[in-house]
Amino acid sequence: MLEKIITLENMSLIDFLGIENKNIKEIASAFPESKIISRGNEIKIQGTAPQILRINEILNSLISHYERYGKVTHENVVSYINEEHEEEHSRISEDILIFGTKGSKIYPRTKNQKTLVKSVAKNDLVFAIGPAGTGKTYISVALAVRALKNKEVKKIIITRPAVEAGENLGFLPGDLKEKIDPYLRPIYDALHDMIPGEKLKYYRENGVIEIAPLAYMRGRTLNNAYILLDEAQNTTPMQIKMFLTRMGPESKAIVTGDRSQIDLPPRQKSGLIEAVEVLKDVKGIGFVNLNHTDVVRHKLVKDIVNAYTHHAESSKD
Repeated sequence: MLEKIITLENMSLIDFLGIENKNIKEIASAFPESKIISRGNEIKIQGTAPQILRINEILNSLISHYERYGKVTHENVVSYINEEHEEEHSRISEDILIFGTKGSKIYPRTKNQKTLVKSVAKNDLVFAIGPAGTGKTYISVALAVRALKNKEVKKIIITRPAVEAGENLGFLPGDLKEKIDPYLRPIYDALHDMIPGEKLKYYRENGVIEIAPLAYMRGRTLNNAYILLDEAQNTTPMQIKMFLTRMGPESKAIVTGDRSQIDLPPRQKSGLIEAVEVLKDVKGIGFVNLNHTDVVRHKLVKDIVNAYTHHAESSKD
């Protein structure tokens, strides 16, 4: 067994190694046949030559990342681990949509996510359908933010049906913002990953980025905008038709949804399912289906989605 020692110099160890060496432990878990020991500012690697070479490449990449951004997150570590060789690194660099607020690379990580990016490039309206955790909303928000940064559009409009409250939010406590924020929280989380806080606040206050319940789209024409309808499985046929007919000149729209999480009242047909059937032959509209292989959350999420899919299929038999 070979050994290599890397000395960390001129850096905050907690910002590089993570709390309780979490970042180093993540690398160690990815290479179970090797041994990685962190003591003070030294990292000792024990293993075969190819393993040591690969771990050394990851650590050097993380050191370069730290020198550029001043911090290494758990997501950064996972990202560099998944880049298995230099050619892969170059390919990912080409796929990068934007850099996140913490220096993380935001890019399509699966085949179907890449298909989504390509479909959006070719079509002004795209339906992205798949289960939880497949990145359909996150990638869609990233595409919208990139278009705004590149001045391809003047504004971003993101909307969701507040189906749990029937879009009648009056009985909830607080002002309007406090009433609707719980339904839009995932959108805020994605935007905070991609746009610095003060800039995002400026965009919100000046109408450059608008986040609102679906009911607020009625009667509007949305020009020169990137429009995202999230959780579209919870729209009624009338609601999704209303949304789709809001598109104005120089606009792009992405509709995301999950067929398996329809929260509408019994016997109420999902607008998403009807729209896919009605519009399937219309030119200029893209349809992308994601599945459990595209799940990019905790590794258990993929297994959970897969188990539920198998259960649903067996229940039909």
